[in-house]
Amino acid sequence: MQERNLIEESLRALYKDDAVVCETMEKITKRLKKYRRGGERKTWLTEKDAVLITYGDSLRDGKTPDLRVLGDFLNAYVKDSISGVHILSMFPFSSDDGFSVVDYRTIRPELGSWDDVEGIAKHYDLMIDAIINHVSKKSAWFQKFLRCEEPYKNYFILADPNADYSSVTRPRPSPLLTPFETKEGVKYVWTTFSKDQIDLNYKNPDVLVDVLDILLFYAAHGARFIRLDAIGFVWKEPGTTCMNLKETHEIVRLIRRVLELYAPHVLILTETNVPYRDNISYFGNGYNEAHLVYQFPLPPLVMFSILKGDAVKLTRWASGIRPASPNTTYFNFLSSHDGIGIRPVEGILSKEERDFLIAETWRNGGSVSYKDNGDGTKSAYELNINYQDALASPEISDSVRIRRFLAAETILLTLQGMPGIYIHSLLGSRNDYYGRATSGIPRKINREKLNVEKLKELLNSDTNRRKIFGEFIRRLRIRREHPAFSPAADQEILSVDDRVFAVKRCCRSHRETIFALINVSDDRVAIPLKQAAGKNLLNDRSVRGEIVLSAYEAAWILAEQ
Repeated sequence: MQERNLIEESLRALYKDDAVVCETMEKITKRLKKYRRGGERKTWLTEKDAVLITYGDSLRDGKTPDLRVLGDFLNAYVKDSISGVHILSMFPFSSDDGFSVVDYRTIRPELGSWDDVEGIAKHYDLMIDAIINHVSKKSAWFQKFLRCEEPYKNYFILADPNADYSSVTRPRPSPLLTPFETKEGVKYVWTTFSKDQIDLNYKNPDVLVDVLDILLFYAAHGARFIRLDAIGFVWKEPGTTCMNLKETHEIVRLIRRVLELYAPHVLILTETNVPYRDNISYFGNGYNEAHLVYQFPLPPLVMFSILKGDAVKLTRWASGIRPASPNTTYFNFLSSHDGIGIRPVEGILSKEERDFLIAETWRNGGSVSYKDNGDGTKSAYELNINYQDALASPEISDSVRIRRFLAAETILLTLQGMPGIYIHSLLGSRNDYYGRATSGIPRKINREKLNVEKLKELLNSDTNRRKIFGEFIRRLRIRREHPAFSPAADQEILSVDDRVFAVKRCCRSHRETIFALINVSDDRVAIPLKQAAGKNLLNDRSVRGEIVLSAYEAAWILAEQ
């Protein structure tokens, strides 16, 4: 009864009218009754949790459904070094590499079927994308809108093209409104991301009911995590930024309340590529919104630190990180299918420092995507580059570039939260210039499709891929054996040297303390150790009195009891 009251509370905050609230509550109850209520609430995340981020077709053999290829590779090569797999949008789509969804409930045939998805979920915690801000213009919902069929006539946002939209936050330079010929004439609809991605109208409660049904459908098919893609944009209000509005937060609260009632094992991850304070607001009060939020400032800050050989900015920012509650944490990542966001470091890095990252991206073979500011100007939105290449210019040797890359990834594995590792980082991939050139899409530089047999040959021979993959897997396996790396373990950021990022992780229940030291420079750095005598887990050597870190060397020192 309490859960029902909380759901009604959210509906009332969104729709105000009592009759609408009662009618919508009845629709939710009727639509969701096919799902079994309750179920097992799993334990919270531990040091053993790490998620691999991948497209369903990142690995192919040309014969077998791609998801089966992925599952076989993970079982043979990755095994238990990761606990979860985020399979990026698996559904039929018309653009944006899967993020313009035609059908929310169908797996693309070349990937396989829901049986293949559930096959992966038997071995790994599964993260499924909920792309619920928009749908493809080829979706059944939008096609029925064009024919002016009920109830879909009100599923999308109609807008006056002559109104003032200058205050609206724009992630793309494309037009905010797109005209479409309907049975009733030309209508302008809201298209935040592209003319092929039509924003849903959450002011219509029927849209919300449909979306809740879809989320529970994902839970029923094995989802342990549901990633709410672009969730910050879902509610539009004239005269506002239409970003991170109070109604948007209310929708996240409602989603959590419904999942806690019907699928309490599912954790919510919100994807909001915005400045830090706005991002962590999706924790709510620590118990009523997202379980995890992306740590968006981390990728550009680590990149900046490595390129400058200076950890001061990263240290200062990380010192301010606090967990929202014992049941929330950060989703830490450095690389993903998207670019490296610049907006999250506004207020952390100066304009000159952000411009430095932009210049280095161009120098290292990448490109930059821009957003529309609404006043006729544009500003950098994200850096489109493979993360390994982001850290080193072309003239730098392979050995130095790999050391830089592993130092960066060790920072990722050290910080409080759950690490998310992009498949092309794990596999040591580089800039895919061919993919970018042939598609004309900047993000394709980091979305290469790999032949799995050729990949296995490279991983079984003396190659840079093997060096990175082998050491990455080794560090993941070390991490999962130490409770000091649990999201629940304490974290203290230390200042030992401007060139070294230093963290003390402490698990009180297991009486374990680990001092992590990562040299982000090409200098040889000596660090005096007053409290950190013990064993360096990364090279199995005893440490006492002082440790000397070579260029880009990392140490995880397990303190003596």
